Amino acid sequence: MIPAKAGIFIFMENKRTYISVEDCSVSGEKFQLLYNKNMDMLETFPQPSLEKLPTYYQSEDYISHTDSKRNLFEKAYHFVKAIALKRKLKLIDSFVDDSKCLLDVGCGTGDFLQIANDNGWNVFGIEPNEQARQIANKKANNRVYEIDQLLKFEDHSFDVITLWHVLEHLPKPEEHISVFQRLLKPNGTLIIAVPNFKSFDADYYKSFWAAYDVPRHLWHFSQTAISKLVAKKNFKVTKTLPMTFDAYYVSLLSEKYKTGVMNPFKAFWIGWCSNMKAKRSGEYSSLIYVIKRR
Repeated sequence: MIPAKAGIFIFMENKRTYISVEDCSVSGEKFQLLYNKNMDMLETFPQPSLEKLPTYYQSEDYISHTDSKRNLFEKAYHFVKAIALKRKLKLIDSFVDDSKCLLDVGCGTGDFLQIANDNGWNVFGIEPNEQARQIANKKANNRVYEIDQLLKFEDHSFDVITLWHVLEHLPKPEEHISVFQRLLKPNGTLIIAVPNFKSFDADYYKSFWAAYDVPRHLWHFSQTAISKLVAKKNFKVTKTLPMTFDAYYVSLLSEKYKTGVMNPFKAFWIGWCSNMKAKRSGEYSSLIYVIKRR
């Protein structure tokens, strides 16, 4: 297993507090986001220990670890998710012809693996949460594993490796990217999707921006940060794509954190404004990075 003690990017002399944020979904604890000028990214501080980190995921409201459809919000989430899954499938299909071997890291309950498998992909998943992994294995022919399996796969095994809102959760992202480099075939593609703290909705909601999601999100990336991070491992970003639905979803949660109610009309307006402004700036609420070897 890759060691989980964090702190690989930022040295004390390069830190300054960017904003203070509360864990609104589980603990109520307060954290600082420290800005790294060299990388143009934020670090959650203090970061939980490896032993304590899983406790921050223990919530019935952590929707990516369940298939619950208990209310209108969760039903809407799964409706939008179904549309997003088809877009993700179309994206990975564009990179390969015959050989189609996929590794989805942080696969949650396995819906992306299931749709890929149904469309001719040979699928494998990594999911540290036991409850989510059990659900995912029913959809992916028992090919979803704990994180230490990453070190057991053979070199150059995969055509595509995906991390859909996962890199920000990994205690040592640089070391994980080294592992992905080893696992990818020479012409393979790494796809990373993460929130963008430079989006309009992040600036509007500030400390209430739901995509900070401390302390589950250990890192908060800009476009510059992703490019610099992958360049260290001889990768380059070849394409950047928007995740337009995220602006609405994140704004809905942010309204709840800020006002106590979701306020869908206000959230839709802020999400729409964020997407419209991003058409000019490129700073969408979340971005997909298509990454290849140099």
